[in-house]
Amino acid sequence: MLKVFEKIGATVKNWIIIAVEFLQLISQTLFWIFVGPSKDRPVKSKPVFEQMVFMGVKSIVIVFFVTLFTGVVLAMQSAYQLEKMGGVIYVSSLVSISICRELGPVLTALVLAGRIGAAITAEIGSMKVNEQIEALDTMAINPVRFLIVPKFLALLFMLPCLTVIGNLSGMLGGYLVGVYNLKINAPLYIQTTFKFLTLKDIYTGLSKSIIFAIIISMVGSYQGLKTKGGAVGVGRATTISVVTSFILIIVADCVMTAIYYFSNM
Repeated sequence: MLKVFEKIGATVKNWIIIAVEFLQLISQTLFWIFVGPSKDRPVKSKPVFEQMVFMGVKSIVIVFFVTLFTGVVLAMQSAYQLEKMGGVIYVSSLVSISICRELGPVLTALVLAGRIGAAITAEIGSMKVNEQIEALDTMAINPVRFLIVPKFLALLFMLPCLTVIGNLSGMLGGYLVGVYNLKINAPLYIQTTFKFLTLKDIYTGLSKSIIFAIIISMVGSYQGLKTKGGAVGVGRATTISVVTSFILIIVADCVMTAIYYFSNM
């Protein structure tokens, strides 16, 4: 019994250490974003734009098709139930609200966590095991400012943009089903879509995407910096990064949804 409590205590201690280190990484990142320019050490714009292209522009196609087919499936499933109540026209509003509030931000974040989060961990982890991080320290180049901040800023900007694209493509999927399969009049479908879609639905999803961007970039960077054990360690850290990001995204979505729900924002 004593050994069990010792194991629990050791696990709790490890989790506390990880949480403290994670918060320290976030604080260092924010330091170089807001305080660094005042110390004549601003983050260069070129790496940020390169990351924006890699993270955002090259992710448009996969985000578009994931959310498009999600909108198609959501419209077909909801039409099956609403048809029994004679409310097929409300497929449009159900799809648009569901996509903008929940499915658009969450699916886009999960796609980016799998693609970008893994790439961040693999890149920084490879540099870590090859002692390139130590080389940066030797050259008086802060690894957080040089490696992490450009990725953080790029994802913080591009994930909301991709979320908007995902929302539009998801509603397009619902439109295709509603107009060409359910035979709903196209102008009536569009009118019903925006009749029930409010500004709250839009900014709720976009605010979630900002939190998701922080989670993906910080978890990927943290796991990369903690990588050890050569190529096997890089693969292990990448797997942990993606799984952790997935879990935290779902938990953060639940928490934020509860906050908006109970505060009536």
